[in-house]
Amino acid sequence: MGPDNRETIGKAVTPLISLKTALIVKIIRQLGDVTEIEIDINGLTGKAINYDQLTGPVLAGDRVIVNTTAVDLKLGSGGLSFVLWNRERGEFDKSGAGHLMKLRYTPLQHAGLSVEEEDSPYHEVLENASDIDGMPVVACGLHSQLLPVVVTAKALRPKVKIAYIMGEGGALPAAFSGVARWLKTEGLLEAVISSGQAFGADFEAVNIYSALAAAKLVVGADIAVVAMGPGIAGTGTALGHTGIEQGQTLNAAHSLGGRPVMVLRISQGDKRARHHGVSHHCITALSLVSLASATIALPQLTGDLSGIAATIDDQIHRNKLAQRHDIRHIKNDITLAELKRVKDIGGPGASTMGRGPLEEPAFFLAAGAAAIAALDLI
Repeated sequence: MGPDNRETIGKAVTPLISLKTALIVKIIRQLGDVTEIEIDINGLTGKAINYDQLTGPVLAGDRVIVNTTAVDLKLGSGGLSFVLWNRERGEFDKSGAGHLMKLRYTPLQHAGLSVEEEDSPYHEVLENASDIDGMPVVACGLHSQLLPVVVTAKALRPKVKIAYIMGEGGALPAAFSGVARWLKTEGLLEAVISSGQAFGADFEAVNIYSALAAAKLVVGADIAVVAMGPGIAGTGTALGHTGIEQGQTLNAAHSLGGRPVMVLRISQGDKRARHHGVSHHCITALSLVSLASATIALPQLTGDLSGIAATIDDQIHRNKLAQRHDIRHIKNDITLAELKRVKDIGGPGASTMGRGPLEEPAFFLAAGAAAIAALDLI
């Protein structure tokens, strides 16, 4: 029998939220609709983010209300403060088109023009859309897989058209992704599509299905890469993590006649046993969530990585993944070199959970292997 929860079932859990007044000491940098600022709260300084799209522009010397909840909890990639309101401003009104509400029923709900709605110039194209005509869909489990997937694909086939679909498992504002911004600026992405409650991309979509349709029929993408924004929510349980959406992406791709490709989250440096080898997030997505057969790109790991390769083979066997999915062993000698080249030219450095390609080569090789597999499916 399980624990007796009769006294707690039905009782709401009180949410933790911390709002404080802060002084903007200086503007650190402006990146599109994101303003990174230094703030002072009662003599303690720190960094915060202002989304100009939601709260308007800010200046040094402004007093603002900031949400410090993540900082107070000492979270990882989510450990930042965010401006909720500028006290120097009596009101803020930003006009725009569209009727699709995002961040619905919250104080920051706002309307945008979804790619599907009647006022959209693409409404007729998407009105009866139900097929993406075999487009490979690369399903990522972490935002940090986006960079190696895209740069690998473009290095091997420069003219391939790639759309990035940002899910709602991590950060919701598309503007928060410096990687997506850089890839778009460099012409490596045709477009960014924010799906579900994610917002602020080139195109807004109601859900992953319509986002995939837009990637194919509106953007004209050859490949769609689906990944949550920076950050992931997890609880150390089989089902309690937003990596579940990776399996949902595989299902959506299959349902629409696409070709689902799974990016394995592989680690030899993570001290948590559940993420060693192939992460339990991936195993759950492939064995329980995904109802469709997918291509699993498995990088060839030799030399110092042969030990982790043996662990992965055992995990695949124990979870019977080869019985349901198409496992392809991919030679990948391009991704690590491309990531180094990107960093050398001033682009974003590749990192996952604070570890780079030197500490976690298999992680980035796996992401690049998925790109290679996707190119083979076009």
